[in-house]
Amino acid sequence: MRTDRLKTLNTVLDETNARLNMDGEAGAKVWPSGFGSLDKVLDGGFRSGELVLVGARPGLGKTTFALQVARNLVASGHSVVYFTFEHDNHSLLERLIIMEAAEIAGSFAVQLPAVRQAFNTRRSSDRMMAGRLAGTEGGAEAVQALESYSERLHLHRSSGAETSVEIMTGVVESILEDTGETPFLVVDYLQKVHAAAPVTDRRRTARLSEEDRITEVVEGLKDMALELMVPVLALVAVDKGGLAAATRTRVQDLRGSSALAHEADVVLILNNKFDVVARHHLMYNTGNAEQFHHWVVMSIEKNRSGADSVDLEFRKRFEHSRFDTDGGRVQEELIDDRIFVE
Repeated sequence: MRTDRLKTLNTVLDETNARLNMDGEAGAKVWPSGFGSLDKVLDGGFRSGELVLVGARPGLGKTTFALQVARNLVASGHSVVYFTFEHDNHSLLERLIIMEAAEIAGSFAVQLPAVRQAFNTRRSSDRMMAGRLAGTEGGAEAVQALESYSERLHLHRSSGAETSVEIMTGVVESILEDTGETPFLVVDYLQKVHAAAPVTDRRRTARLSEEDRITEVVEGLKDMALELMVPVLALVAVDKGGLAAATRTRVQDLRGSSALAHEADVVLILNNKFDVVARHHLMYNTGNAEQFHHWVVMSIEKNRSGADSVDLEFRKRFEHSRFDTDGGRVQEELIDDRIFVE
């Protein structure tokens, strides 16, 4: 049981002065996402103790964004633990290779089919990854880059039947003990996290509604963020209403519970740009309309520490499992509902 939960303001003042006197940081620690315009709105990036939710329809790049943030953090010296409920470690490795290759070689970098072919070729003269990718654009260099930060990126193959917030906390504490650094947390995705029942009531979980289960999980993730003083970036699926045609996904479309919006400190919602720009942008410039398919709009719908109701845009580079990080604010007028153009 924690014994330091109750403190007088005088104690807090003394602790803050002590850190400042030692040339330490007294405020919240910030983890930059590597997406410049997003970090600017978030006053530097994700902050310690925050729960950040990323919601979108399937296929819009939630995992791509989260894995790219993880890559950006470890490449800049931070530690990350990625709890993955839907992807095996090898598929994440393949994504990281083509993502890193694009950082090195740009748009001509090796793509996923070539990486998979290199891994699956038998009786190759090259036994190691870098050798097998030596003939590709940026592939061998990408493997070397991954090796340089591989000790800082921890992949946890999570299970919806077992991996609870309590288990996650134990994993983080183990990494802290081994490395001396508390890692940034990514949860992919929130609705898969196991809602653990007390030993005295093992049947309770089976009787929980989805709303109650997700409420328990999101409250646990928020408590964990505060307890460990790190950001938690959790991906969230949308409900059936959010999947309907002619709609723009909003915070109320997150699947499961009103607690999602209540507990979160930051809520980011992704939409295809083509689906959410105003009609006149589609009707009078068909060239621009076609380009909108290649962009995602990231709406900051909640931000306890700063500005919200901000719409940013980033170009999709899904052939390299990434987004361009140099996006900016959306210039076009956006709508709430999709407009169909004949």
